[in-house]
This record gives sequence, structure tokens and C-alpha cells, in this order.
Amino acid sequence: MSGQRGSNLSSSHKLSLLVLSMLVVFISSINSLPLDEQRELEPEIYSKYYNYDQLTDLLKSLAQKYANIANLTSIGRSVENRELWVMRITRDPTADGPGKPKFKYVGNMHGDETVSRQVLIYLLEYLLEKYGEEPRVTELVDSTDIYIMPSMNPDGFEKSKEGDCMGKDEGRNNAKNVDLNRSFPDQFEEIHVNAEEMPEVAAVMRWILQNKFVLSGNLHGGTVVASYPFDDSAAHDNEGTYSRSPDDALFRYLARVYAENNPVMKTGQPKCEENINETFKDGITNGAKWYDVAGGMQDFNYLKGGCLEITMELSCCKYPPSTQLKTEWDNNREALLAYMEKIHIGVRGFVRAARNDAPLADAVIMVAGINHKVSTSRFGDYYRLLLPGTYNITVLAPGYIPMSVAGVEVTEGKAAVLNITLEAENDENPATLSIPESPTETSVNSASTDSSSSSTGVNEAADEEKDSRVTVQPQDFRHHHYNDMELFLQKFSSEYSSITRLYSIGKSVQERSLWVMEISNNPGVHEFGEPEFKYIGNMHGNEVVGRELLLNLIDYLCRNYGTDPEITQLINSTRIHIMPSMNPDGYEVSQEGDISGVQGRNNTNNYDLNRNFPDRFNFVTDPRQPETLAVMNWAKSYPFVLSANLHGGSLVVNYPFDDSPDNVSIYSKSSDDDVFRMVALAYSQENSQMYDGHSCKGMDLYQEYFKDGITNGAEWYNVHGGMQDWNYINTNCFEVTIELGCYKYPPAADLPKYWERNRRSLLQFIHQVHRGVKGVVIDSKDGFGIPNATITVDTINHPITSNVAGDYWRLLVPGKYHLTASAQGYSSVSTFVNVPKEGVEIVNFTLNRIHSYTNGQTTEDTTPVLDPSVKEFQSLIKQLSGESGLDKLIKDTPTQSSFRYRRYSEVSEFLRGLTLNFPEITSLQSLGQSVEFRTIWALEISNNPKVQEPSEPKIRFVAGIHGNAPVGTELLLEFAASLCINYGKNAAITRLINETRIVILPSINPDGRELAKEKDCTSTAGKTNVHGKDLDNDFFGNASQRAAEPQPETRAVMDLIQERGFTLSVALDGGSVLVTYPYDKPVQSVENADTLRYLATVYANHHPKMHSGDTGCPNSQMGTIPNGVLRAAEWHSHMGSMKDFSVDFGHCPEITVYTSCCLFPPAEMLPTLWAENRKSLLSMLVEVHKGVRGVVKDKNGKPIVGAIIVLNGGVRVFTSEGGYFHALLAPGLHNIEAVADGYQQQSQKVSVSPFEAASSIIIEFDMENDIFGLPRELVVASAAAAMTALVVTACIIWCVCSAKSNRQKDGFHRLQQHRDDYDDEIRLMSMGSKKSLLSHEFQDESESDQDTLYTNKL
Repeated sequence: MSGQRGSNLSSSHKLSLLVLSMLVVFISSINSLPLDEQRELEPEIYSKYYNYDQLTDLLKSLAQKYANIANLTSIGRSVENRELWVMRITRDPTADGPGKPKFKYVGNMHGDETVSRQVLIYLLEYLLEKYGEEPRVTELVDSTDIYIMPSMNPDGFEKSKEGDCMGKDEGRNNAKNVDLNRSFPDQFEEIHVNAEEMPEVAAVMRWILQNKFVLSGNLHGGTVVASYPFDDSAAHDNEGTYSRSPDDALFRYLARVYAENNPVMKTGQPKCEENINETFKDGITNGAKWYDVAGGMQDFNYLKGGCLEITMELSCCKYPPSTQLKTEWDNNREALLAYMEKIHIGVRGFVRAARNDAPLADAVIMVAGINHKVSTSRFGDYYRLLLPGTYNITVLAPGYIPMSVAGVEVTEGKAAVLNITLEAENDENPATLSIPESPTETSVNSASTDSSSSSTGVNEAADEEKDSRVTVQPQDFRHHHYNDMELFLQKFSSEYSSITRLYSIGKSVQERSLWVMEISNNPGVHEFGEPEFKYIGNMHGNEVVGRELLLNLIDYLCRNYGTDPEITQLINSTRIHIMPSMNPDGYEVSQEGDISGVQGRNNTNNYDLNRNFPDRFNFVTDPRQPETLAVMNWAKSYPFVLSANLHGGSLVVNYPFDDSPDNVSIYSKSSDDDVFRMVALAYSQENSQMYDGHSCKGMDLYQEYFKDGITNGAEWYNVHGGMQDWNYINTNCFEVTIELGCYKYPPAADLPKYWERNRRSLLQFIHQVHRGVKGVVIDSKDGFGIPNATITVDTINHPITSNVAGDYWRLLVPGKYHLTASAQGYSSVSTFVNVPKEGVEIVNFTLNRIHSYTNGQTTEDTTPVLDPSVKEFQSLIKQLSGESGLDKLIKDTPTQSSFRYRRYSEVSEFLRGLTLNFPEITSLQSLGQSVEFRTIWALEISNNPKVQEPSEPKIRFVAGIHGNAPVGTELLLEFAASLCINYGKNAAITRLINETRIVILPSINPDGRELAKEKDCTSTAGKTNVHGKDLDNDFFGNASQRAAEPQPETRAVMDLIQERGFTLSVALDGGSVLVTYPYDKPVQSVENADTLRYLATVYANHHPKMHSGDTGCPNSQMGTIPNGVLRAAEWHSHMGSMKDFSVDFGHCPEITVYTSCCLFPPAEMLPTLWAENRKSLLSMLVEVHKGVRGVVKDKNGKPIVGAIIVLNGGVRVFTSEGGYFHALLAPGLHNIEAVADGYQQQSQKVSVSPFEAASSIIIEFDMENDIFGLPRELVVASAAAAMTALVVTACIIWCVCSAKSNRQKDGFHRLQQHRDDYDDEIRLMSMGSKKSLLSHEFQDESESDQDTLYTNKL
């Protein structure tokens, strides 16, 4: 029975296992079914909102169910890490292909405007469900590439509350409280997109720029209207200013299409509770006329993405109850579909290459009279929305002959098809175009010679003169006084805002703005690889022809852009800057009819501006004028390649050099003489009178003759301090001076003939910027461009440098050259290049980083992959070190302080206020007290102000060492406040504070400050402390040098300096405008002088005036100071200075900044001084992170504290806790030696870049290898041998002694027996010496027995 029972149990167990297995298989089979077979999607009920998770589930389910026409992707993430979902709906949605225009809808940009989110969900459901059922939907999906983003601001939606119609609750903005529709780059206002603060905007911008969308809608809520571009105007009036785009009529039509299909919108009377009487004609409005919005998405789409977008406001209530959703969907369904269908109007087609029929990507399509371009996709297809009419269309592509097609008919309904075939520029048969008769489909070939076709003569033959083109010429020829000129510039800037930007580079003596008009297809932006060009006119106020010609040129370029291929291509490929008047003050006092006079020639201060630039032989000693300084700053702020300075009084192109060392008229050849002759001839050859060479027939007594209309400047006559030489020597820009005629101020009636003579020359000269070679210098490791890389030509002694993005341009005449690209910290690369007769040769360089040099061998950078946070910070330092990095930072962190001078009590209150308001990042410490018991305060700003963090660089800012120069105190207080206020708000400021320990001493002589008087520019009252001691003469480290104890103020600061750990110190003083570096004491040579000078130069270069070297101070005896930087001893030599003490005893470099000529200027000057120094102060926060940093360890990884780091064999720094060290060094290659007791000395070479954060190096010590100057192994071996010999000797001696000891034991016993007798004898003996007595006490066992007995008997 038991056996049978066991068998039954086994069978039962097997049956259970079988059932379980079948169940598993069944469940698995269920799970393997498609999602739509597992769970049917619930039908839409149109009465509930979907939160983020529900929306995500729904979109994923739809994408899976309708995979044949739907594909779900995320274009990025929100601040709170939610996906920005986009559903793509089209046939074959996972592949890109030609022939389907891209359309997009974006909803829920403002998180609390929720109707848009829901109707877009309903729309994509409708399209997916009706595809294949409704012919209208099927055709739309098959022919259109549709992208729908239901929510651009998912974080804001999650915070919003249903029923909130007015947007009172949080949710409109993103999680960083940023309004996403005020954060896109704007044409009238510079807006910096911070990816950390607004990742949603950054993602959508990237999405727009990566896809060539044709039409778009941005859905909002709060009223019911369709709004179209532009959203803002240059004036930024709150409302009422109609800001017209080039496609204004088309935008109005598209807006009406939507409005007419929405039953509420089309009434134009939304009757919203908030503004019950607001009306919109036809239900549409121009954005700026309604209200001004800077940074809106629709304008960005149009201007930067080439996509037409309007903004639809769908409902009065922003977040209505869900019961209203069905009504909102019914109101908008037809409007949404009808608007999408308009993507198929206008003109469409393909642009291909004639040679191989290959598609041409990024070819530009322009319509005459409409200043807006679109471009082809990578498949060569394009889509240009247009209203019915007849159009002239031009197509451009780099390297191909431009093509213009006239009489293109656009009718109602589907787009006309216009296919274009372009011939390459180097092909030989460009000829007249022909247009087939078909009104809806046109194919055009730029090389076609079919004269039998129905030709409309739409393009000129290649052999015809360019002048035969039909262009719009300037019509208004008159002399423009300043106000007239200003209005002219403002007018063109407003009318042609998509290609112009008006800006001022400074002001004249009489406060007139020095206006510059930028003309470019992307104004306000340096486009990578695009050269920059400038024209300057009216430098001499009474030489007016150049001024008027440049205004004519602005008119001509703007009016012909988009219609004339040459002008269009020139603007699309060049960033052109035009300054009509550099001397507006002089112009205003000049007189019409002046032939050769001087009235108005100079500026208001009576200085000739073309004798006012620093010259190479230092002949110019006049003070720099504001106009000169403005142009110098401008020239160094943009990567100009070519320039011309327009003058009058002769007829010739004058090229460098303008002066000679002996000040005599002689040909003064520059290194680029051939290039200058080439560009000069390019101008003169287009001006027949100039090219003739007889400059002023009938007017010139000397009958000057210039062969081919050009001349070397110095050969004509010597000019010291000229602008063209300064440009060539100090920038990458090649400049010539063009004399336009012998009549300086001709009658207005003559101006048309000046324009006609010079029009072609002005254009041809701009074309010269595209000669020679150009390219980019790239870092092989990260792929980024290398700024300030040097490009040299072996036969030309004139290097040029790369721009901040690594792109460069080098003008050269045709020929073969050997080019070398080099950069600090990189291995150089050389190549040969053939420069063509026409156009430019592209030469890119890729450089490898050099990490270090060991034993003379170069080591390529093998730095391990960095922590993302470290890499991000290094990227920030590189960005802030670039051309406009700090400018953007300042623009993003405006200050609103009311500047005034504060006395000691207010300074103390201000500092305490900072610690109370920002306790997490500030700490206030008393260093000591002044003679009159005022506290010497030190404010620390860092993310851990009370924690020692030796791995972070520490920077010290000091002011007020002289109480009569309090500007520095106020600047440092404002600096501290600016840092604190922007912490947590600005990503760059936040990161700098997190990575730096900033210590600010605003006033170290508070007693002297109390005695000083405002507006006293030269008084010494308050300069010293109350003991009459100049504190900057009181810093002595050696007692032997000191006559008395240091002052209490000095002692307080000395103690801080001697704590060490500081990487850099900046002291602010007054009485001039320059920077000095150690030493103040007279020394013959200065260790690390290059680094000290470099740090001072960094500060000066970021100051708008200082770097020019002209202090501008009255009674200055120094003249021009090169770069505004001087060794302190050359300024005011003295002993006991704070900066010398900092270097010698604190091992920290310190520079002294003199902020203003006046010691104690009026308080109203403080905002200006703050503006001048703010960028420089920030530059020091960036600079302190450069140089070389690292850790010193032993082989076991233990940090070595107190190791000495020797820089270039001289300057020493010490490792701190954790073995860390950090030293600032000038850019270049440096020797680093590390020394520590008991360890072997280590050395290597490191490369320092001026643009990159310090790379961290690790120095690992071995044990000391030398002892007493001998190799460790030899010393150890010798010591071991000596010890062995010693031990052997000791053993031998011990053995011998042991043998003797056995024989002498008896003698010792006898000595002991007679000891009492000896004592008696000693006491009684009256004869014998003490020496003989003592001999009894010290008997040696080496004595014989006989000797012992003999002695005992005595």
C-alpha cells in the first residue's frame, strides 16, 4: 500500500507540474500578443485632462497601434526631467525622404494654458483613426510630414490647477520660473539662451534648426485670436506698433484661414471676462500691435528657421473645466486641419547640380520683393509658401552660378512646381535660362542653350557686364547732417530688420553716437566661417564724400538683397559693418564747398584722428581721443579681415605702411605688400578716373601721378599714428585708405556722379575678403575650435590668429604657400596650399594637445575621461574666456544699484547685510582693528565659506589701502552684492562661486577714509592712517628692514597674507588708469615677470580704456603706457608695498589696479567706473582657474603637505592640505619641479592655455635616490659592507679578550683582597703623587701578574 500511495503522489506531482507549465505557456502567449490585442485603447471621451504619466502612456499606445503612420520621439527633457514628446504622423514615419513638407504644432508652451494640450491630443487621435477612412485625412498624412508636440512645458502643467482661468496659480513658466515664450533669440534684443535654466527652449531651438519646417502653429490660451509676426518692434512700445514682416500679406492670409474656420475667433469679439471689450478685426492681429513680446517663438521660427509660424489663442479661460473640452475641440478641429493644408500652396521643387543631377542641400531660394529666404533640405527639395501672383525667383548655392527665374505663376490651390538645375562656377557654358510653357511645372537649367524655348530673358548671359543687371539705385542724394543721418540709419534698420542691425561703438567728444550699420543674413551673430568686413567714412570731418557713399551703399545693399544675385550672395556670405561717420563733431562745423580746407577736419578737441593711433615708432604722444579709443575697441572686438578708410582730397588707394623709421618719404613695404597691392587694385580698377593715375587734373599744382591709382602710404608722404597701420599691426585686419576725390566737401549736386564712379569699386573691394585661405583650427580631442591659434605663412612675416570659435581667414595672392597652425599647448601642424586666382581655398587644421614634456620628450595628452561636472566647468571657463563670454554674462546679470560713497559704519552694515541675506555663501571675519579701533573686515564668498577647501583656488580682492582713494571700496561692495544676488539665478556666477573661494577686503584704511573728501582729485588728506603712515610702505617681512612695529592695519593684512593658500590678489587704488605688477621695490630682475605682466594685461584688456595705454589723466608724465600695464617700480618705486609682501611672503601674485585719474571722483561717476571695471573684475574670477594645478603624493597615494613646487627654476609655491597646489602662469610651456624632504625630485613641463582651465596634474614621489650626493644604491651597499666589517672586527676582539680574561681572574681576586689595605695606605701615606695613588684604582687587566704584585708591595 505504501508503494502504491507513493506512486500516486508522484503522479499527482507530475500532473501539477504539467498544469503549471501549461499555465506559464498560456500567460507567455498572452504577453507576446501586440499591445492593441492585449488592451484596446479606450475611446476618447473629450472630458478629462491627461497628466504627464497618462499622456505618456497614451502616446506610446497610439504609436504602437498605428506604427505604420506614427512614430513617437522625445526632442529633449524639461527642467524636472520630463520628456518633451513629439508624435510624427506621416506615411513611413521612421524614414526621411524628399517630397513631403514638414509641418508642426506646438502646444502648452505656457503650462497653465491647457486647451492647446488637449486639442492637439484630440487632433493626433483624429488623424490616426481617420487615416484610410477619410480621403481628406489620408491625403494630408500621405503628402505631409506632420509633427505634433502636445506639451512644451510639462512641468508647468503639473503645477497648474483646473478652473484657473486667469493664470493666477503657478504653472505658466517652467520649473526655473522662465517664461518660455520670452526666451528665444530676438532680432531687436539680445537674449542668451541658458540651457540649464530653460532646457525646453534649447531643445525646441535645436529641433527647429535641425528640421526645415515649412509651416507651424503655436497654440496658447487667454483670449481667442490668431496672432502673426512680428511679435516685437525695435521701439518695444507696449502696444500699438505694427511690426511688419517681409511676408506680412501671407501671414495675414494664414491667420485668417485659421480664424475663419473657428466659429468664435472669426467674430473678432472673444468677449473674455478679463477684457470684455477687446476686439480683433477678422479675428487676427499683428503680434507687436497687440502687445510687444521680445523673445517669442514665432519670430524665431521665421527669422532663424525659415518656417512660417502663427500663434493661436484658443480660449478665454486658460485652464477651463474639463467639461468644456468637447466644445473647444469642436471649435478648433476644422481650423487645425484647414491651416495644415495651407502648407501645400505657393512654389515647390528641387534644386540639383547640372553635372550629375545630385540634389543640392542648403541652396537658398529668394523671391524678389520679399526679403525672406528659404533653403533646400538635404534631398534638394524646397517649399516656398506664396499667395497667388507672378514672382521672380532666384536660387543660390555655394560653388554654383546663381539662377533667376522670372514670371513664375502661383495660382490658387496646389503649389506650382519649379525645379532648378545649377551649373558649377568652374563650368564653361553658363548661358541664358529658358522657361517651358507649362504654368504649373517649370524646369530651369543654368547651362541651357535651347533658344527655341519660350524664353523670357530671366537671366543675363555670363559674358554681359554686371552693370547691366536691373538693380534699384539710390535716389536720394544729399548731404546728411548728424540728425538726418541718424534717422536714415534707423529707418533702414527698421525696414530691413532681417538683414540689418544698427549699433553704436561709443560717442564723440560732443556725445554724438558713432553709429555702425551691420548688414548680414544673420545680423548680430558671427556665423562660423564667415569673414567680417568694415568700411569707415568721414574720419576727417570735412571729407564728406565717403560719408555719403556709405549711406548710398547701405541703401543699395538693402534694397537689392533677394533680387540681385551678387548682392544677395555677398550679404549671405559676409558680415558687413559700415560706419558712415567717425568724426560727426567735425562734420557739423564743416562747410559745403570746401575744396582743400581744414575747418572740421579734426575732432572737437582739435586732434587729427588719423594721427592719433599708436604708431610703431612711438612718435605719437597726443592723448587718445574718445573716437580713436572707440574704434580701437571695436576693431579688437570683431574678427575683421579687411577694411577701408574713406577720405577725400586726392584720388588714389593708399596702402601700408604709412610711415618710415626715418620719417622720410620712402616706400615702406609691409610683409603683405603683395596682398595690399592686390586689394588696392581691386578698388582702383573699377574706378576709371582713379585707375588713370592722374588724381586731380586741373586742380593739383604738383600734378601728382599714381600708377594704376594706388600708392604706398609712406612713399606718398609720412603719416605717424594712422589707422590703417594700426589695424595691420595690432589686429588680423588688412586696411587701406581710399581717397575718393580732390573736392573735400563737394556740392550735393555732384554726389550722384561720385556714387556712379565708386559703386562697383565699393562692391568689388568687399569681394576681396573672400580671397586667400580660410578654415578652422580644431582640437583633436574634443572637436572644438581652438581660439587664438596662430597661422603663419613661411614666406610672410605676419602671423594671424584664429577667432574664438577657431575659424580663421588669411588674405593671400594666388600662389603656393606653406602654412603652419600652432597654439599654446598643442603640437604644430603644417601643410602646403595652392591659393586659386579666384575665390578662397579652405584649409582646416587639427591639432593634438600636449600634456607634458618628460626628459625632453613630448607627451600627447592622455588625460582620462573627466567627470561630466569637471568637463562642464572647463567648458564654462573656455566660454567665458572667449570673445563675448563675459559680455554675455554681464548682460545676463544686470545691476540696479544706486551708487554712492559709504562711510565706515555703512560699509560695516552693508557687509553684515550680505551675510544675513546670503548666509549660505558668505562669511564675515574681523582681521583686526585700525588705530582708531575700526574693524578691518574680510568677506568670504563661496559655497562653503566656513570650510577649508584646499582644492579650490582662492582669490583676494583688496581696496582702500589709501583712504583718499575710495572708488575701489565701492566697486568691491558692488561686486560682492552682484555675485551674491546672482547666485542660484545665473548658472555661470553660481558655478564660479561654487568653484572659488573669494575673499574681499573692501577697506584696510578705514581711519584714513573718514578724513578724505569727495571730489578732491589730488588731495592727500586720508591717504595715510591716523599715525601718518602710508600703509603701502609698511609691509616688511624681515625685522632687519623694519624701523618700527607694523601698523595695526598692516599687521591684520600681513597675517591674512601669510596664511598662504591664495592663488591671486587684486588691489584697487586710484590716481591713474593702469595696472601695475610686482615689484614696487627697485630690483634688477623679477622672477615670473611674464606671468605677473600677463595677469595685469588680462585685467587691462577687459577694460574699455585701460588697454589703450593712454591714461587720459591731466598732468600725466608717463605718456602712452603699452597695453596699460607697467612694472610698479617704473611707476612709483618704493619699499614695503603690499604687493611685494604678497609675492615674497605669501607666495601669491598681486596686481594693483588704478581705477580713475581722480582719487575721489564725484559719486555720479561711480556707475561709469563700475561699468568700466566690472568685466575686468569678473575676468580675474575666470583667470584664477587657469595656470597649473595638481596634487603631490607618494607612491602609496598619501598626499604630501609642504612640498615645494618650483616654477621655471624660480618662484615657489607650497602644497597645502591634501597635497594640493595651484599656480598661475602666463600662457606657454613651463618647467615644473617638485621637491620634498626624503623624496626624489620630480620635474616635468606643462603647457598653459590662455583660454582653458588649468589641467590637473598628479606628481608622484619616489623615495630620495641620492644620499650625500651619491646614488642611494651605492651608499646603501657601502654602509652594509662597513657594518659587516665592523661586526666581524667586534667578534674577533671579543674572542681575544675572552681568552685573556680567563688567565687574569686570579690577579683580580688579589686586588680585591687587598683593597682595604690600599685604603689605609692612601690615608697614611705622606709621600708619593696623587697620580701614583690613582693608578691603584685603574689597574688594567692587561698588566702582568708580576706587575700587579710589584705594585701591591709599594
